[in-house]
Amino acid sequence: MRQVVTYRSLAELERSEARIVWTLPELRTAVVSSRSRVGTQPVLRRALTVDEPALAETYQPGVAWEWQWKASRLDEVPEWVLRAAASVKIAVVDSGADLTAPDLAAKAPRTWSILSRSHRVRDPLGHGTFVASLAAGSVSNGIGISGFGGDAQLLVVQALDADGYITDVDEAAAIVYAVRHGAKIVNLSIGGSETSAVEQRALRWAAHRGVLVVAAAGNGHDEGNQPEYPAALLQPLGSRGRAGIGLAVGATAMDGSRAPFSNTGSYLSLAAPGYNVFAAESADADWPRAQLPWASPGSYGWASGTSFAAPEVAGAAALVWAANPRLTAPQVAKVLKQSAVGRAWTPALGWGRLDAAAAVELALKTRGAALRRSSQGPRGTRSSRRRSNRRNVVAALAAAR
Repeated sequence: MRQVVTYRSLAELERSEARIVWTLPELRTAVVSSRSRVGTQPVLRRALTVDEPALAETYQPGVAWEWQWKASRLDEVPEWVLRAAASVKIAVVDSGADLTAPDLAAKAPRTWSILSRSHRVRDPLGHGTFVASLAAGSVSNGIGISGFGGDAQLLVVQALDADGYITDVDEAAAIVYAVRHGAKIVNLSIGGSETSAVEQRALRWAAHRGVLVVAAAGNGHDEGNQPEYPAALLQPLGSRGRAGIGLAVGATAMDGSRAPFSNTGSYLSLAAPGYNVFAAESADADWPRAQLPWASPGSYGWASGTSFAAPEVAGAAALVWAANPRLTAPQVAKVLKQSAVGRAWTPALGWGRLDAAAAVELALKTRGAALRRSSQGPRGTRSSRRRSNRRNVVAALAAAR
Protein backbone atom coordinates (compact mmCIF):
# COMPACT_ATOMS: atom_id res chain seq x y z
CA MET A 1 0.00 0.00 0.00
CA ARG A 2 1.45 3.35 -1.04
CA GLN A 3 1.57 6.02 1.64
CA VAL A 4 2.95 9.52 2.11
CA VAL A 5 5.47 10.12 4.89
CA THR A 6 7.69 12.95 6.04
CA TYR A 7 11.27 12.44 7.19
CA ARG A 8 14.05 14.32 8.95
CA SER A 9 16.89 12.74 6.99
CA LEU A 10 17.32 10.22 4.19
CA ALA A 11 19.27 8.00 6.58
CA GLU A 12 16.27 7.89 8.89
CA LEU A 13 13.99 7.11 5.96
CA GLU A 14 16.23 4.34 4.68
CA ARG A 15 16.27 2.69 8.12
CA SER A 16 12.50 2.28 8.04
CA GLU A 17 10.97 -1.02 6.95
CA ALA A 18 8.93 0.62 4.20
CA ARG A 19 10.11 0.45 0.59
CA ILE A 20 10.90 3.91 -0.80
CA VAL A 21 9.07 4.57 -4.07
CA TRP A 22 10.34 8.12 -4.58
CA THR A 23 11.29 11.17 -2.57
CA LEU A 24 10.67 14.91 -2.73
CA PRO A 25 13.71 16.26 -0.83
CA GLU A 26 12.65 19.93 -1.03
CA LEU A 27 9.61 19.13 1.13
CA ARG A 28 11.18 16.22 3.07
CA THR A 29 8.36 14.05 1.84
CA ALA A 30 8.40 10.56 0.37
CA VAL A 31 6.04 8.02 -1.11
CA VAL A 32 6.67 4.58 0.38
CA SER A 33 5.14 1.15 0.06
CA SER A 34 4.32 -0.71 3.25
CA ARG A 35 1.77 -3.25 4.42
CA SER A 36 1.59 -1.57 7.82
CA ARG A 37 0.34 1.95 8.47
CA VAL A 38 3.33 4.30 8.42
CA GLY A 39 1.92 7.46 6.84
CA THR A 40 -1.16 8.91 5.19
CA GLN A 41 -3.06 7.94 2.08
CA PRO A 42 -2.53 10.19 -0.96
CA VAL A 43 -5.37 12.65 -1.56
CA LEU A 44 -6.93 12.87 -5.03
CA ARG A 45 -7.93 16.08 -6.80
CA ARG A 46 -9.81 16.61 -10.03
CA ALA A 47 -9.58 19.13 -12.83
CA LEU A 48 -12.31 21.72 -12.55
CA THR A 49 -14.61 22.00 -15.54
CA VAL A 50 -18.36 22.10 -15.49
CA ASP A 51 -19.07 19.59 -18.18
CA GLU A 52 -17.55 18.30 -21.36
CA PRO A 53 -16.79 21.14 -23.76
CA ALA A 54 -19.76 22.20 -25.85
CA LEU A 55 -20.05 24.80 -28.54
CA ALA A 56 -22.13 27.87 -27.87
CA GLU A 57 -23.25 30.79 -29.97
CA THR A 58 -20.88 33.27 -28.37
CA TYR A 59 -19.97 34.87 -31.71
CA GLN A 60 -22.82 37.36 -31.60
CA PRO A 61 -22.74 40.39 -33.90
CA GLY A 62 -19.99 42.66 -32.70
CA VAL A 63 -18.61 40.05 -30.30
CA ALA A 64 -15.36 38.28 -31.14
CA TRP A 65 -15.14 34.51 -30.96
CA GLU A 66 -12.45 34.94 -28.33
CA TRP A 67 -14.66 37.37 -26.43
CA GLN A 68 -12.73 36.99 -23.18
CA TRP A 69 -9.78 38.95 -24.63
CA LYS A 70 -11.67 42.23 -24.96
CA ALA A 71 -13.80 41.59 -21.86
CA SER A 72 -10.58 41.63 -19.83
CA ARG A 73 -9.23 44.64 -21.77
CA LEU A 74 -6.22 42.79 -23.12
CA ASP A 75 -6.67 44.83 -26.29
CA GLU A 76 -5.63 47.94 -24.34
CA VAL A 77 -2.41 46.53 -22.88
CA PRO A 78 0.63 48.33 -24.40
CA GLU A 79 2.53 46.36 -27.02
CA TRP A 80 5.80 46.74 -25.15
CA VAL A 81 4.30 45.02 -22.11
CA LEU A 82 3.24 42.03 -24.23
CA ARG A 83 6.82 41.77 -25.50
CA ALA A 84 8.40 42.30 -22.07
CA ALA A 85 6.44 39.35 -20.70
CA ALA A 86 9.04 37.14 -22.39
CA SER A 87 11.06 37.54 -19.19
CA VAL A 88 8.36 35.73 -17.17
CA LYS A 89 7.73 31.99 -17.16
CA ILE A 90 4.28 30.52 -16.51
CA ALA A 91 4.02 26.88 -15.46
CA VAL A 92 0.78 25.07 -16.24
CA VAL A 93 0.40 22.00 -14.02
CA ASP A 94 -2.24 19.93 -15.77
CA SER A 95 -2.89 16.99 -18.09
CA GLY A 96 -0.10 17.89 -20.51
CA ALA A 97 -0.51 19.71 -23.81
CA ASP A 98 -0.72 19.20 -27.55
CA LEU A 99 2.59 20.70 -28.58
CA THR A 100 1.48 20.79 -32.22
CA ALA A 101 -1.31 23.27 -31.45
CA PRO A 102 -0.10 26.39 -33.33
CA ASP A 103 -0.44 28.80 -30.42
CA LEU A 104 1.55 26.50 -28.15
CA ALA A 105 4.08 25.38 -30.75
CA ALA A 106 4.98 29.03 -31.35
CA LYS A 107 6.11 29.26 -27.72
CA ALA A 108 8.37 26.16 -27.93
CA PRO A 109 7.46 25.29 -24.34
CA ARG A 110 9.66 23.27 -22.01
CA THR A 111 7.94 20.15 -20.78
CA TRP A 112 8.08 17.54 -18.05
CA SER A 113 5.80 14.70 -16.98
CA ILE A 114 5.68 13.94 -13.28
CA LEU A 115 3.87 10.71 -14.19
CA SER A 116 6.31 9.22 -16.73
CA ARG A 117 9.43 11.09 -15.60
CA SER A 118 10.01 12.16 -19.18
CA HIS A 119 9.47 15.12 -21.48
CA ARG A 120 6.48 13.45 -23.16
CA VAL A 121 3.30 15.36 -22.27
CA ARG A 122 0.76 14.19 -24.88
CA ASP A 123 -2.73 15.36 -23.90
CA PRO A 124 -5.53 12.95 -24.86
CA LEU A 125 -7.64 14.48 -22.11
CA GLY A 126 -7.55 17.97 -23.65
CA HIS A 127 -7.83 19.95 -20.44
CA GLY A 128 -4.18 20.98 -20.24
CA THR A 129 -4.05 22.19 -23.84
CA PHE A 130 -7.07 24.44 -23.32
CA VAL A 131 -5.65 25.84 -20.07
CA ALA A 132 -2.14 26.39 -21.48
CA SER A 133 -3.44 28.26 -24.54
CA LEU A 134 -5.42 30.63 -22.34
CA ALA A 135 -2.46 31.31 -20.07
CA ALA A 136 0.29 31.68 -22.64
CA GLY A 137 -0.87 31.00 -26.19
CA SER A 138 1.06 33.05 -28.74
CA VAL A 139 -0.18 36.57 -29.40
CA SER A 140 2.07 37.19 -32.40
CA ASN A 141 1.89 34.16 -34.71
CA GLY A 142 -1.17 35.39 -36.62
CA ILE A 143 -2.93 32.05 -36.08
CA GLY A 144 -5.76 30.90 -33.83
CA ILE A 145 -6.23 32.54 -30.45
CA SER A 146 -4.23 34.84 -28.19
CA GLY A 147 -3.32 33.86 -24.66
CA PHE A 148 -3.44 36.30 -21.76
CA GLY A 149 0.30 36.24 -21.02
CA GLY A 150 1.69 38.03 -24.06
CA ASP A 151 5.13 36.67 -24.91
CA ALA A 152 5.49 34.89 -21.55
CA GLN A 153 7.44 31.65 -21.61
CA LEU A 154 5.47 28.45 -21.09
CA LEU A 155 6.42 25.42 -18.99
CA VAL A 156 4.07 22.45 -19.32
CA VAL A 157 4.16 20.08 -16.33
CA GLN A 158 1.99 16.99 -16.74
CA ALA A 159 0.65 15.71 -13.42
CA LEU A 160 -2.98 14.71 -14.11
CA ASP A 161 -3.48 11.13 -15.23
CA ALA A 162 -5.48 9.94 -18.24
CA ASP A 163 -8.66 9.87 -16.16
CA GLY A 164 -8.23 13.46 -15.01
CA TYR A 165 -7.01 12.84 -11.46
CA ILE A 166 -3.99 14.19 -9.62
CA THR A 167 -2.68 13.29 -6.19
CA ASP A 168 -1.46 15.75 -3.60
CA VAL A 169 2.02 14.25 -3.87
CA ASP A 170 2.14 14.64 -7.66
CA GLU A 171 0.76 18.16 -7.29
CA ALA A 172 3.55 18.99 -4.83
CA ALA A 173 6.19 17.42 -7.08
CA ALA A 174 4.91 19.43 -10.04
CA ILE A 175 5.05 22.68 -8.08
CA VAL A 176 8.61 21.97 -6.95
CA TYR A 177 9.68 21.09 -10.51
CA ALA A 178 8.09 24.27 -11.89
CA VAL A 179 9.78 26.51 -9.34
CA ARG A 180 13.13 24.76 -9.74
CA HIS A 181 12.92 25.38 -13.48
CA GLY A 182 12.29 29.11 -13.30
CA ALA A 183 8.51 29.53 -13.15
CA LYS A 184 7.40 32.80 -11.57
CA ILE A 185 3.73 31.84 -11.89
CA VAL A 186 2.16 28.40 -11.39
CA ASN A 187 -1.38 27.68 -12.56
CA LEU A 188 -3.42 24.94 -10.85
CA SER A 189 -6.78 24.38 -12.55
CA ILE A 190 -7.62 21.57 -10.15
CA GLY A 191 -9.60 21.22 -6.95
CA GLY A 192 -10.83 18.96 -4.20
CA SER A 193 -12.73 19.15 -0.92
CA GLU A 194 -9.77 18.21 1.29
CA THR A 195 -6.23 19.40 1.70
CA SER A 196 -3.13 17.70 3.03
CA ALA A 197 0.13 18.51 4.77
CA VAL A 198 2.23 17.91 1.65
CA GLU A 199 0.06 20.24 -0.42
CA GLN A 200 0.32 22.94 2.23
CA ARG A 201 4.10 22.58 2.44
CA ALA A 202 4.47 22.78 -1.33
CA LEU A 203 2.45 25.99 -1.58
CA ARG A 204 4.33 27.62 1.30
CA TRP A 205 7.64 26.51 -0.25
CA ALA A 206 6.72 28.13 -3.57
CA ALA A 207 5.50 31.34 -1.92
CA HIS A 208 8.70 31.57 0.12
CA ARG A 209 10.62 31.55 -3.16
CA GLY A 210 8.69 34.46 -4.61
CA VAL A 211 6.37 32.46 -6.87
CA LEU A 212 2.72 33.38 -7.44
CA VAL A 213 0.37 30.38 -7.47
CA VAL A 214 -3.06 30.78 -9.08
CA ALA A 215 -5.85 28.21 -8.63
CA ALA A 216 -9.42 27.61 -9.75
CA ALA A 217 -12.03 28.35 -7.07
CA GLY A 218 -14.33 25.46 -8.04
CA ASN A 219 -17.46 24.69 -10.04
CA GLY A 220 -19.68 23.27 -7.35
CA HIS A 221 -21.91 26.21 -6.49
CA ASP A 222 -25.09 24.23 -7.07
CA GLU A 223 -23.65 21.09 -5.50
CA GLY A 224 -23.10 22.33 -1.96
CA ASN A 225 -20.70 25.20 -2.75
CA GLN A 226 -17.95 23.61 -0.67
CA PRO A 227 -14.53 25.30 -0.59
CA GLU A 228 -12.01 23.84 -3.04
CA TYR A 229 -8.34 23.21 -2.35
CA PRO A 230 -5.70 24.37 -3.13
CA ALA A 231 -7.62 27.61 -3.86
CA ALA A 232 -8.77 27.93 -0.24
CA LEU A 233 -5.15 27.68 0.91
CA LEU A 234 -3.92 30.41 -1.41
CA GLN A 235 -6.70 32.79 -0.36
CA PRO A 236 -7.56 31.44 3.10
CA LEU A 237 -11.10 30.80 4.27
CA GLY A 238 -12.45 33.83 6.11
CA SER A 239 -9.92 36.19 4.52
CA ARG A 240 -12.50 37.95 2.32
CA GLY A 241 -9.89 38.44 -0.37
CA ARG A 242 -7.23 39.91 1.88
CA ALA A 243 -3.63 38.72 2.30
CA GLY A 244 -3.03 35.10 1.34
CA ILE A 245 -0.14 33.50 -0.55
CA GLY A 246 -1.74 33.30 -3.98
CA LEU A 247 -4.98 33.81 -5.88
CA ALA A 248 -8.28 31.89 -5.94
CA VAL A 249 -10.18 32.63 -9.14
CA GLY A 250 -13.90 32.41 -9.86
CA ALA A 251 -15.58 32.51 -13.27
CA THR A 252 -17.73 35.13 -14.99
CA ALA A 253 -20.11 35.01 -17.94
CA MET A 254 -20.02 37.28 -20.98
CA ASP A 255 -22.11 39.96 -19.26
CA GLY A 256 -19.66 40.11 -16.35
CA SER A 257 -21.91 38.36 -13.86
CA ARG A 258 -20.87 35.29 -11.88
CA ALA A 259 -21.04 32.10 -13.94
CA PRO A 260 -23.84 29.94 -12.46
CA PHE A 261 -21.49 27.09 -11.53
CA SER A 262 -18.72 29.22 -10.01
CA ASN A 263 -18.16 28.74 -6.29
CA THR A 264 -18.68 31.63 -3.92
CA GLY A 265 -17.21 32.22 -0.49
CA SER A 266 -14.76 34.02 1.73
CA TYR A 267 -11.77 32.59 -0.17
CA LEU A 268 -12.46 34.28 -3.53
CA SER A 269 -9.73 36.65 -4.72
CA LEU A 270 -11.18 37.83 -8.03
CA ALA A 271 -12.92 36.43 -11.11
CA ALA A 272 -12.26 36.15 -14.85
CA PRO A 273 -14.16 34.93 -17.93
CA GLY A 274 -14.94 31.23 -17.57
CA TYR A 275 -18.30 30.58 -19.20
CA ASN A 276 -18.03 29.49 -22.84
CA VAL A 277 -14.53 30.82 -23.37
CA PHE A 278 -12.77 30.14 -26.67
CA ALA A 279 -9.34 28.50 -26.82
CA ALA A 280 -7.15 25.87 -28.48
CA GLU A 281 -8.00 22.18 -28.22
CA SER A 282 -5.83 19.10 -28.28
CA ALA A 283 -5.90 17.12 -31.52
CA ASP A 284 -5.67 13.98 -29.36
CA ALA A 285 -8.84 14.78 -27.40
CA ASP A 286 -12.44 14.18 -28.48
CA TRP A 287 -13.71 17.66 -27.60
CA PRO A 288 -16.18 19.15 -30.11
CA ARG A 289 -14.48 21.39 -32.66
CA ALA A 290 -15.65 24.83 -33.70
CA GLN A 291 -16.35 25.20 -37.41
CA LEU A 292 -14.36 28.34 -38.11
CA PRO A 293 -15.32 30.77 -40.89
CA TRP A 294 -11.64 31.37 -41.63
CA ALA A 295 -8.78 29.06 -42.58
CA SER A 296 -6.59 28.20 -39.61
CA PRO A 297 -4.50 25.21 -38.61
CA GLY A 298 -5.22 23.65 -35.25
CA SER A 299 -8.41 22.83 -33.37
CA TYR A 300 -10.51 25.29 -31.36
CA GLY A 301 -13.71 25.36 -29.34
CA TRP A 302 -15.49 26.57 -26.23
CA ALA A 303 -15.54 25.25 -22.69
CA SER A 304 -16.69 26.42 -19.27
CA GLY A 305 -15.22 26.24 -15.80
CA THR A 306 -13.14 28.06 -13.25
CA SER A 307 -10.34 25.91 -14.69
CA PHE A 308 -10.32 28.33 -17.60
CA ALA A 309 -10.66 31.54 -15.59
CA ALA A 310 -7.54 30.80 -13.52
CA PRO A 311 -5.05 30.67 -16.44
CA GLU A 312 -6.35 34.03 -17.69
CA VAL A 313 -5.38 35.55 -14.34
CA ALA A 314 -2.06 33.70 -14.45
CA GLY A 315 -1.39 35.25 -17.86
CA ALA A 316 -2.40 38.70 -16.65
CA ALA A 317 0.00 38.28 -13.72
CA ALA A 318 2.82 37.83 -16.24
CA LEU A 319 1.86 41.15 -17.84
CA VAL A 320 1.87 42.87 -14.45
CA TRP A 321 5.35 41.52 -13.74
CA ALA A 322 6.46 42.52 -17.23
CA ALA A 323 5.31 46.08 -16.61
CA ASN A 324 7.11 46.25 -13.28
CA PRO A 325 9.72 43.51 -12.68
CA ARG A 326 10.48 44.83 -9.17
CA LEU A 327 7.11 43.78 -7.81
CA THR A 328 6.99 40.88 -5.38
CA ALA A 329 4.51 38.03 -5.80
CA PRO A 330 2.22 39.45 -3.05
CA GLN A 331 2.35 42.83 -4.80
CA VAL A 332 1.39 41.28 -8.14
CA ALA A 333 -1.58 39.59 -6.45
CA LYS A 334 -2.56 42.85 -4.78
CA VAL A 335 -2.35 44.79 -8.06
CA LEU A 336 -4.66 42.28 -9.78
CA LYS A 337 -7.18 42.54 -6.93
CA GLN A 338 -7.09 46.33 -6.64
CA SER A 339 -7.48 46.85 -10.37
CA ALA A 340 -10.38 44.40 -10.75
CA VAL A 341 -13.77 45.78 -11.81
CA GLY A 342 -15.78 45.90 -8.62
CA ARG A 343 -16.77 48.44 -6.00
CA ALA A 344 -15.90 46.21 -3.04
CA TRP A 345 -15.09 42.62 -2.20
CA THR A 346 -18.04 40.21 -2.51
CA PRO A 347 -18.27 36.45 -1.95
CA ALA A 348 -19.52 36.06 -5.54
CA LEU A 349 -16.67 37.73 -7.46
CA GLY A 350 -14.04 38.54 -4.84
CA TRP A 351 -12.62 41.98 -5.64
CA GLY A 352 -14.27 41.88 -9.05
CA ARG A 353 -13.63 41.01 -12.70
CA LEU A 354 -10.14 40.87 -14.15
CA ASP A 355 -9.05 44.07 -15.92
CA ALA A 356 -5.65 43.44 -17.48
CA ALA A 357 -5.14 46.98 -18.78
CA ALA A 358 -5.96 48.54 -15.40
CA ALA A 359 -3.64 46.03 -13.70
CA VAL A 360 -0.74 46.99 -15.96
CA GLU A 361 -1.42 50.67 -15.40
CA LEU A 362 -1.48 50.19 -11.62
CA ALA A 363 1.68 48.08 -11.74
CA LEU A 364 3.53 50.94 -13.42
CA LYS A 365 2.52 53.26 -10.55
CA THR A 366 3.40 50.79 -7.79
CA ARG A 367 6.77 50.95 -6.09
CA GLY A 368 8.27 47.48 -6.26
CA ALA A 369 9.48 45.93 -3.03
CA ALA A 370 11.73 43.26 -4.56
CA LEU A 371 15.34 43.61 -3.47
CA ARG A 372 17.82 44.76 -6.07
CA ARG A 373 20.76 42.47 -6.72
CA SER A 374 24.15 44.02 -6.22
CA SER A 375 26.30 44.15 -9.34
CA GLN A 376 29.51 44.43 -7.32
CA GLY A 377 31.31 41.86 -5.27
CA PRO A 378 30.29 38.29 -4.45
CA ARG A 379 26.70 37.48 -3.60
CA GLY A 380 25.71 35.05 -0.92
CA THR A 381 22.93 32.55 -1.49
CA ARG A 382 20.13 31.55 0.81
CA SER A 383 19.83 28.59 0.98
CA SER A 384 0.17 10.35 -4.68
CA ARG A 385 -2.57 9.92 -5.30
CA ARG A 386 -5.02 11.80 -3.23
CA ARG A 387 -7.64 10.04 -1.29
CA SER A 388 -11.21 10.45 -2.40
CA ASN A 389 -11.44 14.11 -3.21
CA ARG A 390 -10.83 13.66 -6.89
CA ARG A 391 -10.47 16.27 -9.56
CA ASN A 392 -11.82 14.93 -12.82
CA VAL A 393 -10.26 16.73 -15.77
CA VAL A 394 -12.65 15.62 -18.47
CA ALA A 395 -15.37 17.10 -16.34
CA ALA A 396 -12.81 19.81 -15.49
CA LEU A 397 -13.95 22.95 -14.16
CA ALA A 398 -9.00 28.25 -13.05
CA ALA A 399 -1.44 40.62 -1.17
CA ALA A 400 -4.31 41.68 0.06
CA ARG A 401 -5.92 44.98 -0.53
